[in-house]
Amino acid sequence: MNVTAMPAPGTRVIVGLSGGVDSAVAALLLREAGYAVEALFMSNWDEEDTYCTSAQDYQDARSIARELGIVLHRVSFAEQYRAQVFAQFLREYGAGRTPNPDVLCNREIKFGLCLDYIRRLGAEWFATGHYARRVSDVDGPLLARAADEAKDQSYFLHAVPRARLARVLFPLAELRKSAVRELARRAGLRIHDKPDSTGICFIGERPFAQFLEKYLPDTPGPIESADGRQLGTHRGLPFYTLGQRAGLALGGARGLPAEPWYVLGKIAERNALIVVQRHQQRELEAGAVRVGELNWLCRERTSPFRASVQLRHRQPPQSARVEPLPQGGAAVRFEEPQRAATPGQYAVLYEGRRCLGGGVIESVEPLAVHAGEAAGTLLTHTGTP
Repeated sequence: MNVTAMPAPGTRVIVGLSGGVDSAVAALLLREAGYAVEALFMSNWDEEDTYCTSAQDYQDARSIARELGIVLHRVSFAEQYRAQVFAQFLREYGAGRTPNPDVLCNREIKFGLCLDYIRRLGAEWFATGHYARRVSDVDGPLLARAADEAKDQSYFLHAVPRARLARVLFPLAELRKSAVRELARRAGLRIHDKPDSTGICFIGERPFAQFLEKYLPDTPGPIESADGRQLGTHRGLPFYTLGQRAGLALGGARGLPAEPWYVLGKIAERNALIVVQRHQQRELEAGAVRVGELNWLCRERTSPFRASVQLRHRQPPQSARVEPLPQGGAAVRFEEPQRAATPGQYAVLYEGRRCLGGGVIESVEPLAVHAGEAAGTLLTHTGTP
């Protein structure tokens, strides 16, 4: 990998300014490096309530722009966000899967519509406060992990088309979060100690089920043990995710240990939620996952190869063999069992610090299958556990 190809000083760069410290310092660093910096505040959610911080974030963005002496543009992608991200979010949950809208937002909105919009504003370069590294290669731009492993966001950026990265800058690539806050403090930015935003932007800090019930109705069905014993009633499959313990409202069952219960799977055809107890947690482990169409951030690979794989953002990389499939996608077979691998989430592939791309987990192969104890087909979460 080569160093990042940077635009010449004086080049016009528009920074996506969220109102937080990361994007503020990204703008600060670019301004100090001699670029003609402007900022853009995006509104992606139009439903104001006590949990949505968009209005305050805009005021913070205005304050940052004034303090840095840069022009602030504003645009709303709320309608497009609902159509291209939120609608897909609801469809996936309605189907019993567990999506990650932040990945979709980066692909469709921030590095899709927003990148097109900044070009209409006359800029060729777009910068954000993401903790990630874009590097140059003879074949085009590459995505790699940031220096701050704890803050690295390459997982959320893996679905951005490679060509879109060609005109993107990540000024925080080599910085740790503590250094970013110190730079903001020294620059006199009043948001230097503003808490990081958490969770999905349109949900905020509210309980997730409380938000979801506004859009998806309750569809009660049976909660069953893996051997078919009915234990209780669930409120609707979309309200549960694999490996979940809290919220099942299951007490003891006659003849069974007094142990916690965990969600093992969902059978959509019968609207059944399958659970296991703590002593059965091995059944939550997967030996492999089937991934749908991959977004390659390198030359597409057609032969099996070794890679490090993340099934969740903060999960340590897991060693795996990736087998591209003739019909598209790939089978990812792990060296170590994976707990609660979840359809609808993403499997993101790495080679060292370089992100190779990734795709949606379509189905999960139970550990017993991976170990050769049963037939080798990949089982979906809607099949019988």
